[in-house]
Amino acid sequence: MDGFAAVDFGFAREVLQRGIAALYLVAFISTLNQFRALLGEHGLLPAPVLLDWIGEQSARRRMLHPTLFTRIRYSDQRLAILCGAGIAVSVLLVFGIPQWGPPWVPMLCFLALWLGYMSVVSIGQTFYSFGWEMLLLEAGFLAAFLGSNEQPPPTVVIVLFWWLLFRVEFGAGMIKIRGGQEWRDLTALMFHHETQPMPGPFSRQAHLLPRWFHRGEVVGNHFAQLVVPFVVFAPILSVWIPGPAPQLVGTVAAAIMIATQMWLVATGNFAWLNWVTIVIAFSAIGIPGVGGSSGGGSGAGAPGGEAADGSQTDVAASLWPGIPLYWFVITTAVGLLVVALSWPALRNLFARRQLMNASFNRWQLANAYGAFGTVTKQRVEIVVEGSLDDDALLWREYEFKGKPGDVRRIPRQFAPYHLRLDWLMWFLPLGRSLDDWFTVFLLRLLEADAPTLALLRGDPFDGEPPRWVRAVSYRYRFATRAERRDGAGVWVRTRQAVVLGPLGLR
Repeated sequence: MDGFAAVDFGFAREVLQRGIAALYLVAFISTLNQFRALLGEHGLLPAPVLLDWIGEQSARRRMLHPTLFTRIRYSDQRLAILCGAGIAVSVLLVFGIPQWGPPWVPMLCFLALWLGYMSVVSIGQTFYSFGWEMLLLEAGFLAAFLGSNEQPPPTVVIVLFWWLLFRVEFGAGMIKIRGGQEWRDLTALMFHHETQPMPGPFSRQAHLLPRWFHRGEVVGNHFAQLVVPFVVFAPILSVWIPGPAPQLVGTVAAAIMIATQMWLVATGNFAWLNWVTIVIAFSAIGIPGVGGSSGGGSGAGAPGGEAADGSQTDVAASLWPGIPLYWFVITTAVGLLVVALSWPALRNLFARRQLMNASFNRWQLANAYGAFGTVTKQRVEIVVEGSLDDDALLWREYEFKGKPGDVRRIPRQFAPYHLRLDWLMWFLPLGRSLDDWFTVFLLRLLEADAPTLALLRGDPFDGEPPRWVRAVSYRYRFATRAERRDGAGVWVRTRQAVVLGPLGLR
């Protein structure tokens, strides 16, 4: 690092800008495909109903995070336009086109993504209540101030990414230590691969690994989340310790985090939670001479004065190498803003009653993060069935895209794409009662509603409305190797009870 310019973190900026933009691309595509059926004008939890309830009452409006749809009336068509614009801007950033302009160009692009997606999340209710939504929002906001190819990335913004990475990893680690006993007695991952919300194609193989391996997984997780996050800040020591050692230590810390996140990617489907953490971890990887600025100013670390073409560089270039004065002022202001907003999140990390995935301000900046403070020991699935018979004797099962259903179907890899309905189906057996959206979901099945059926893997009745629907609970577990050799499926399931229904339109 060279004062205000992180001259060795050009490659880190490339990964951050393009990676975060790619995840916004996934988020907007996911929203375009699912929002209208889940939350649109005729969705399971219609956003217009929420907005009408908010109305013009200032007390109620303060309960809602900022959204464009309090300024312009929501419609499914306007939602589609917003998603289309978000997709277009994301694609431009992925290809690095705005980054070739002055720094305010990618800044405006990322701020547009941030505000556009916040407009969606703010009215997304339970379907957008996941921690990785606000993590993507915060990462997008910070990415807006990484600058362009004209100058090296500002040191203050790189450090803010380290602070974000620290909150994500250390917060998750502290949640686990304070959470279930299974994290302290090192048994959590003997269950987690089987009971996680949406297993992937290799989750069963991971679950069947020896118990000693699962204990090692937990130890490795605690090390990566409780110790390594502190080491990420090592490059700051380069101010006092000359040589490449501090930067190398930070790079090793980032590599450890990336490796642990890749294991989670390989063994589960956690939407873009792991992927955005991986991208953010690249902020700690400094590579001298790789991915630096391509021009502009006096160059990274060069003194001010006369440029190669004989022209005079500005005073800012001599004080803040390669960074224009206005950009220094903007990024410094952002740094001070995030520091001022970070006190609640810092206090929360060491609080006895630590909050998980909490936002302390309306703009969802400097949030608290965490995941899986407890691990469920058994997997219970709500299976939805329908019947065409008046006497409801023959039942057919509705198959979801991601969550377990047919015991012979191998789980697919969907992450970083987010199947929101499938995720919420996992939460149903954990609650005290079935959520309101689920009742509307069953009603849409009785109506053979095409947008709702599009959220599923298929319609067992080929568009014909069923006479009855019901919800049945099953206990699922992965088949052992011996059971698979004897012809069992990927899963073994045991029917428990009818939890709702049969229900008909009348």
